[in-house]
Amino acid sequence: MRPIRVLDYDPAWPALFDAARCELLALAADRILAIEHIGSTAVAGLAAKPKIDLDAVLVDEAALAAVGALLRSAGFQDHGDPYGEGRWPFTRDHDGYGLRLYLCTPDPAHRDRILFRDYLRAHPQRANEYQALKRHLAAEANGDWDIYTGGKSDFVAETLRLAAIEAERSPRG
Repeated sequence: MRPIRVLDYDPAWPALFDAARCELLALAADRILAIEHIGSTAVAGLAAKPKIDLDAVLVDEAALAAVGALLRSAGFQDHGDPYGEGRWPFTRDHDGYGLRLYLCTPDPAHRDRILFRDYLRAHPQRANEYQALKRHLAAEANGDWDIYTGGKSDFVAETLRLAAIEAERSPRG
């Protein structure tokens, strides 16, 4: 098994996201409501795997087939909907990094990914804790993605709980 690499934050990651965003909009702007930079590369200063994660929020599920075909023609690998969550991952490798694009609708899972990202952006101490956990798990997992990913689930759930409490307490404008 290849080791899981968690790298120091790279200030180039936002530009890589923007380039991918522009490419996606050029392919299917009429079928996409929003494209969000998600995952650890979306949090300034946070160590991450060298993969730019994006959510492309589609206008509806019917747009999936058309956008999926366009992505495949642009060199993306289609991974189907492996967990039955209504979230279809597509990946493409680049020189030194990769893209992981999730086609989705504005569903609760998408909202959770944005909530998690925004909470880490607003709470550097929590982001530092997440970084330490990811580095520990990457070393411990010895290439086993189930150990790495599973080891983060309690932290993610607790962060989402904290974010929901904070959102509930904040005044609505």
